[in-house]
Amino acid sequence: MARSRTTSPASGHAPASKRPADKGAASKTSKGWLKEHFDDPYVQRSWQDGYRSRASYKLLELDDKDRLFRAGMTVVDLGAAPGGWSQVAAEKVGAEGVVIASDLLEMDALAGVDFIQGDFTEDEILDAILAALGERPVDLVMSDMAPNMSGMAAIDQPQAMYLVELALDLAGQTLRPGGTFLAKVFQGEGFDEYLKTLRQRFTRVVTRKPGASRARSREVYLLAQGFRG
Repeated sequence: MARSRTTSPASGHAPASKRPADKGAASKTSKGWLKEHFDDPYVQRSWQDGYRSRASYKLLELDDKDRLFRAGMTVVDLGAAPGGWSQVAAEKVGAEGVVIASDLLEMDALAGVDFIQGDFTEDEILDAILAALGERPVDLVMSDMAPNMSGMAAIDQPQAMYLVELALDLAGQTLRPGGTFLAKVFQGEGFDEYLKTLRQRFTRVVTRKPGASRARSREVYLLAQGFRG
């Protein structure tokens, strides 16, 4: 299902709009977002608990329900910045485990995490991840990647699906038999086909919507366990 990295119609980054900005509307929108963000109980908990983002609680809930982690695992975290998922993974796998994280954005160093910065749609970054792994088989590939959203579904959805297809391609190259794949996916065009592909390649596939995932968001998390190899 994976597409060529060099011929994809989607880059993972939405093009900037050429429409003149309505500064007044933008200011109101920004203020509203900031108020919602700072009032968010998961954001407040992340400050208290020392996590880098509210996304940590999505992964913690998924782990509580589906037992994703164990000590000594090898984990790849795609779309890792600012590091909320990598923090959880490093805590769970312990000193004997390996966590390799990647993102286009910078991420401050985390103990127990090997970070590779760059565009995952480029072969160079894929090669760097594979080199960091060496011959070590991966137990869990997890992706929280999302494109820069334009607000136009016809643009955003293909880009989002392209990213999760690349994540699945990496999982197919690196997961051990029986391994696990976890990905944020946006419901829309291409979702059903992607779900079908996961069911062909894994023995168990479930859809999760963690409590920390905002209700209005189209995002869900597809958890695929028992990689068939």
